[in-house]
Amino acid sequence: MRGYPIVISSPSGGGKTTLVHRILADMPKAAYSVSVTTRPPRSGERNGRDYYFVSKAAFERMVRKRELAEWAGVHGHCYGTPRKFLDAKISLGYFPLLDIDVQGALQLKKKYPDGVYIFLIPPTLRELSRRLRERHTDSPEDIKRRLAAAKRELAVAQNYDYVVLNDDLDAAVERVKTILEAERWRAHRAESRLKALR
Repeated sequence: MRGYPIVISSPSGGGKTTLVHRILADMPKAAYSVSVTTRPPRSGERNGRDYYFVSKAAFERMVRKRELAEWAGVHGHCYGTPRKFLDAKISLGYFPLLDIDVQGALQLKKKYPDGVYIFLIPPTLRELSRRLRERHTDSPEDIKRRLAAAKRELAVAQNYDYVVLNDDLDAAVERVKTILEAERWRAHRAESRLKALR
């Protein structure tokens, strides 16, 4: 059985990275897709684990050579998904799990329509603002910019397959796991199993 990408997006501070790592721990055939970025590493981030940190010139070279399945500019930096990793995992029956923004997700949805696209929402914008302040990684100006971006991102959430409320992390993880289990048994994915029974 071929795999398919699982894409999780949310506004900055929406909890997608934490949720993705919880899903990875419970889903043996999931494979985390490490994005390429031009932004500098934050404290504790490691190259190749959290992101592939590259120069702007290197990123532009990857775009020109069509090595990225999607890419976008987000909050002043560029981010992209390596195409080779994605296609290799899918062909081997794995499920690349991507934690990416809405621009990249909508690009991927056109190229990989069989994927599962989930948008994670906070209970309120006030709660999102609180989460951004409490992580202590952004200046007040950055937080203001991220909240403005969140409003734009929420406006396109209906283009995803599912919207999941992240009011409580454990509950949100269970909601996503339920979606992924149901997706495994969609009729078009069970075609080979059905053929074997005929």
